[in-house]
This record gives sequence, C-alpha cells and structure tokens, in this order.
Amino acid sequence: MLVLTLFWASSFPAPYPLSYLQQLDPDNTGFIGVETFTGLVHSHELPLDPAKLDMLVALAQSNDQGQICYQELVDLISSKRSSSFKRAITNGQRALPRDGLLDEPGLGFYKRFVRYVAYEILPCEMDRRWYFYQHRTCPPPVFMATVTLTQIIVFLCYGARLNKWVLQTYHPEYMKSPLVYHPGHRARAWRFLTYMFMHVGLEQLGFNALLQLMIGVPLEMVHGVLRIGFLYLAGVLAGSLTVSITDMRAPVVGGSGGVYALCSAHLANVVMNWAGMRCPYKLLRMVLALVCMSSEVGRAVWLRFSPPLPASGPQPSFMAHLAGAVVGISMGLTILRSYEENLQDQCGWWVVLLSYATFLLFAIFWNIFAYDLLGAQVLPPP
Repeated sequence: MLVLTLFWASSFPAPYPLSYLQQLDPDNTGFIGVETFTGLVHSHELPLDPAKLDMLVALAQSNDQGQICYQELVDLISSKRSSSFKRAITNGQRALPRDGLLDEPGLGFYKRFVRYVAYEILPCEMDRRWYFYQHRTCPPPVFMATVTLTQIIVFLCYGARLNKWVLQTYHPEYMKSPLVYHPGHRARAWRFLTYMFMHVGLEQLGFNALLQLMIGVPLEMVHGVLRIGFLYLAGVLAGSLTVSITDMRAPVVGGSGGVYALCSAHLANVVMNWAGMRCPYKLLRMVLALVCMSSEVGRAVWLRFSPPLPASGPQPSFMAHLAGAVVGISMGLTILRSYEENLQDQCGWWVVLLSYATFLLFAIFWNIFAYDLLGAQVLPPP
C-alpha cells in the first residue's frame, strides 16, 4: 500500500494528505478500483496516453475484482509486459474501444507506415495496438537495408568489371571471385556465407532485393535486427551447407537461402494465424508469393540442369532455395510467434536451435570427410 500511495502522491499536482490517499485503498490491499482510478485520471488531467489507459482498463476488467495494482501500472507506463500481464490484457481486450488502428485519423506518413507494418505482421489487435503506440524509430531496420545495398553494389562492381549484366555466372572469370561458394574451396569457410552477395544475374538480384525490402524490412521493424538477422543468416548458411551435401559438384551464388527463410517464415505465420491477420487481399497475395517463389525455384532448376549457354562447369545449385524455406518454416514460426516474448523462455526455440546445431555439425563433418570417402568428382576451382 505504501508504494501505491507514494505513486498517487507523486502523480497528481495537488498535495493530498496521506489520510485522503489511504481512502482509495481502505483495506490496505495495494489495489485500487478501476472506476476510482479512471475518475482520478480524468478529474486531475493526469497525462496518461489514452491508448494505455484503455489497455489498463481492459486489464482491470479481466479480473474478478475489477482492480488495478501498482505493478501493473508501472509495467504499462514503462512498456513492459509480463506473461501474466499479457494474458490478462488478452482476456480483457473486449473492453477496449471497437475502433481499430485503421480508423485513426490525422496520422503522418511514418505513423501510417508503422500502422501498415503492424497489420502486415502481427495477427492480434492487442499486439498491433501495443506495437503501434510503443514503437520507436531507433534503431531503424538497418540489417536488411545494409544487406540489400551491399548486394547491389557488389553486383554493379562485377557487372562493370565483367561487362555482363545477365547470367553473370556464364562468364569464365565469375567463379574466380573470393565470395562465391565452390566445392573446391570448401576449406575457405567464409564462402559459405559470402556467396549471398553474388548473384546469377540481374533477374535474381531484382527478385531477392524486392522480397528483402518488402518482407524483410517490416519483419525487422517488428521483431528486431537480432531475430531477423539470425533467421536470414541461418537460411544462408543452411543453403550452402545443404548444397555441399546434396549437390556436391555445384557452386552456390545469391541470397536466396536467406530470402526464402524470411518469406516462408512470414507465410507460415500468416497461415497459422489466418483468422487474426488483417492484411488486405491476404489470400491473393499469398498465392502470388507462392507462384513467384515456385517460378524462381523452377528457373534455378532449369539453369542447373539445362543451361541455355555452354558453360565450363556445373551451374549454381537450387538446393539453397529449398533449404532456406525449411529453415524459415521450422525456425521462423518460433521467432515470429511473439514479437516481445523472450526466445529463451520458449521450449520450442531450444528444440529448433538444437536441431539446427545438429545439422551444422553433421554438415561440417560431411564436408571434411565425405568428399574423400565417396570419391566425389569435383572439378578444380577456377
């Protein structure tokens, strides 16, 4: 009760005597009724965000007593939400105003974009409102923007150097790049990641860059650079390692492993939360995304086994696309399940992480021993 009383004393401009404040909680329970609290806010013009007040009222109306405690108020003001707090909010969200974020007038361009991101990514109206009101511009979504910009710069540099902008991999000098993954250079471990900066040609670069910006940036804005960066790089690494196991003679270029990890994670999240998603034309957009992704995989398969031009060696493999999709569906659903909940608190996260670590260890031993044991005929690197 003492802490709650001190909070009331510090919240209101008028110096109220202790006896008056104790009348708010005569039984010294540490709680205050929601009607009393709401009346105090309006009568004394306490500067509390109306949206947060709605959430607090919803929280109070979700319990049997209709009361607010000090810690709940502190959690709300400081934008922290414990599991019990979030469950209570979810149970009481029917007490919130019926109007959604889409009905809010007078928003600037950036706030409208944040609202768009909330409806694109989050399946729960309560989470959308929470994200919208507590979102900060810092840190910006720098990971996906940096990766995309770097890929474009690298492509332009090699395009100018080779004087070739379409199907660059058919140029005899292309595979000499220190960034390309080549089975003959397996010992150079950085190539298992740096191949994401190289692309077959303008078509693949344009497809990957478009998806990274359209899907990756909103995901990063909601879930943060660490989660989305990890998911993207996990897809990239799984792509090259899968190729080294299943298509042992083929090189790999392009960021498709990471792109497909992001896309498949987002699409799986939409399917799992279909009823709650409010993005417009979601069925049509999902069908178009699946058609585009399937077409890109089909094009990669065609270039791998039926190249349109004579080539000096095997063309880049398509298995990175499929590996990225598997990583996105398995790992992405855990990462995107809650944009606030700590991953270390989720049992499923540890299962997925252990499975991924097991795959990495298997792939590492495969690359060290299997090529020699199986007598794989790998063309010498250029």
